[in-house]
Amino acid sequence: MDNVDNVDGTEGTDGTDGTGLGGRTVVVTGGTRGVGAGIARAFVEAGAKVLVCARRPPEVPVAGAEFVPVDLRDAPAVHTFFDALPRLDVLVNNAGGAPYRTLAEAGAERHARVIELNLVAPLTASLAAYAHLRRAGGSIVMIGSVSGTRPSPGSAAYGAAKAGLENLARSMAVEWAPDIRVNTLVVGMVRTELSHLHYGGEQGVAAVSRTVPLGRLADPSDVGGAAVFLASDAAAYISGASLLVHGGGERPAFLDAATVNGAEPTYQED
Repeated sequence: MDNVDNVDGTEGTDGTDGTGLGGRTVVVTGGTRGVGAGIARAFVEAGAKVLVCARRPPEVPVAGAEFVPVDLRDAPAVHTFFDALPRLDVLVNNAGGAPYRTLAEAGAERHARVIELNLVAPLTASLAAYAHLRRAGGSIVMIGSVSGTRPSPGSAAYGAAKAGLENLARSMAVEWAPDIRVNTLVVGMVRTELSHLHYGGEQGVAAVSRTVPLGRLADPSDVGGAAVFLASDAAAYISGASLLVHGGGERPAFLDAATVNGAEPTYQED
């Protein structure tokens, strides 16, 4: 799915795929690898001018995208970066992540850093980009997670931050309407170059994939295609929405625990 699907089945007049993003400027935070690189690649393929920002340069640059070093947790540096842009049409708040860490393994300050990166940094970037986006009638796409909608043992601070990010996006969509649209992609498990750290080797990835109704983990390009859609003219009337990109979610555990084929139910009916 490296190529972005055509939204309306016709070739755009600007030589792109019909998304209306040709010539527009897009910033993807944390767009140097994994999901972020997939998002940046999708916008490049849609004809946009793409800038990716992160603390460190990419090991494998995204063809057609420009890298700018920015620490998203440094508010003055973030404002300096956005102030220097001649224009901005789309901001994708993708930078984030967290190590596996149970709550009792660290003090509150360690967990607070996770919240800072995954919630405060997107707010900082959005505020810094506000003037540009308002002039352009632009769009913000938050990269959320299913961890924000279910219990997240081992990444509780991350899940709490992603829950907050989704709520922030809804409030932002109301406050900044009608000038700026704001939406969230609620992303499930994605296969990236770091998947082995989360799921193990190929056997682990295969086993986890079997828990997804569509039978596989997402590819970064799946997330990229959804981000392009939400930023495009095809989504011109969509704001304050959360789009699930999780392959159908997770099979409820009780279905595998329940007895079937004529067995008595474990509850009593009134």
